[in-house]
Amino acid sequence: MATKKAEAPKGKLGVMVVGLGAVTSTFMTGVFMTRKGLAKPIGSCTQYDKIRIGKGEDKKYLHYKDIVPLATLDDIVFAAWDVYPANAYEAAINAEVLKEKDINPVKDELEAIKPLKAAFDHNYAKRLDGDNVKDCKDRWDMTEQIREDIRNFKKETGVERVVVLWAASTEVYVPVDEKIHGTVEALEAAMKADDKEHIAPSMCYAYAALTEGCPFIMGAPNTTVDIPAMWELAEKTKMPIAGKDFKTGQTLVKSGFAPIIGDRCLGLNGWFSTNILGNRDGLVLDEPANFRTKEVSKLSTLETILVPEDQPDLYGHGNDEDTQYYHKVRINYYPPRNDNKEGWDNIDIFGWMGYPMQIKINFLCRDSILAAPLCLDLVLLSDLAARAGRYGTQRFLSFFLKSPMHDYTKGEVPVNNLYQQHTMLRNAIREMGGYEADEEMD
Repeated sequence: MATKKAEAPKGKLGVMVVGLGAVTSTFMTGVFMTRKGLAKPIGSCTQYDKIRIGKGEDKKYLHYKDIVPLATLDDIVFAAWDVYPANAYEAAINAEVLKEKDINPVKDELEAIKPLKAAFDHNYAKRLDGDNVKDCKDRWDMTEQIREDIRNFKKETGVERVVVLWAASTEVYVPVDEKIHGTVEALEAAMKADDKEHIAPSMCYAYAALTEGCPFIMGAPNTTVDIPAMWELAEKTKMPIAGKDFKTGQTLVKSGFAPIIGDRCLGLNGWFSTNILGNRDGLVLDEPANFRTKEVSKLSTLETILVPEDQPDLYGHGNDEDTQYYHKVRINYYPPRNDNKEGWDNIDIFGWMGYPMQIKINFLCRDSILAAPLCLDLVLLSDLAARAGRYGTQRFLSFFLKSPMHDYTKGEVPVNNLYQQHTMLRNAIREMGGYEADEEMD
C-alpha cells in the first residue's frame, strides 16, 4: 500500500461515537467550547504539535494543519449511541468531569445530540443496565441496524465523511478463535448464526462502520478490530482501522518512563501498578471478566520495551522462574474519585554491581481530560489517513493507544516505546503531506 499525499477534505466530517459517557461528553463539550473561542484544545497533538519538515537550511517546524489537509473543528458533526437515553448535555452534567460554567455556554449544541439506541448485550457489560437498546434478532441484525444508523446520519446531516469511534465501556474478554475470527467469511457466518460467545457487540459496530466506508477506532481494550477477519475487511473496504485502548494515565507514564530504564541500562526486578477509579469505566472494570480485557492490554506495554531475552542481566530477574521481572497491574473501583483517577507505580530497579533502588510514581490524573484530546486526534488523523489512501491497521496511531494493534499471526511485535511511536507518527504526517519520511526508528 503506497502512501500518497492526502486529498483535501470536502464537506463536513461526521463523528459517530459509541458511548455517550464521561469521555465522549467531555470531548464534545471541548470541541464546541473551542469553536466559540471559550476554551483551548490542550493535549491535542493535531492542534498544537509541530513537526520538522526538511533538513539543514531548508528545515522548518510546522503545525500538522500546515503540512497535511486536516479537517477543522468547525467541520465536525457529532452523533452517538448509548444504552442510556440522556442527551450529551445531561451526560456532561451527570459525568461531573467539567464544571457547569464550562458546559452551559454550549448547552444548546449538546442538548441537540440525543443518543441512538445502542447495540448492546448485557452479558458483555453486566454492570450496565440502560434501556436505550436495540431489539436485535441476532448479531447480523445488530450489524445491519448499525449500518442503517450510519446511513441515516449521513442522509439527515449531509456530512461527506464519517469516522466511528468506540469510547464505550470495556467488554468481557473474548479470546481470538481462528475458526471464527480468521476470515471475513467465518465472521459473517458466526454473526448470522448469532454466535454471542465469539461475536462481541463492538465487532458489529466495527463491521458496520467498515462496510459503510467509515474508518473505525477502538478506544477500549476489546477484542474487536485486532483479528484477521477485520484486517481482511479493512483491506477489502480500503478503510483505516486503529486500536486499541486510549493511552491516558498510567500506561502513558509507563511507555514514557520504561525507556529511561532501558536507555540507561539499569536493571528491573519488578513493576507494580495499581489504580483507583470511580466513573462508569471503573464500575464496569469491577467485574473480573471485564478487568481481564483491560489487564491484558495494560500488561503488554512493558514487555516489548524491556525485553528479558535481549538483556538477561538487566531484566531476567524477579519472578519465581527467574526469567523475567515481576509485573503486576491492578484497578480498583472507588466511587468517591469519580473521573479523577489515581495511579501508583512502584518500580524496583538495580544498578551498578546489582545494588537495589526504587522509583515511586503517583499520577493524580483526570481520565476524560486526558482522553478527550486523544479522541480528537484519532478522529482527525483517521479521516486524514482515509483521504491519503491508507487502509488497514494504522500503526502510526500507536502513539495514542495503550495496546497497539499488530499482526501477531506473523510474529510481529508491537512498538510500545513512546518515543519510537512519536517517530512513526511524525513520519506518517510527513508522508501524507507529500514530504519524505526522514526519521529513523531504532
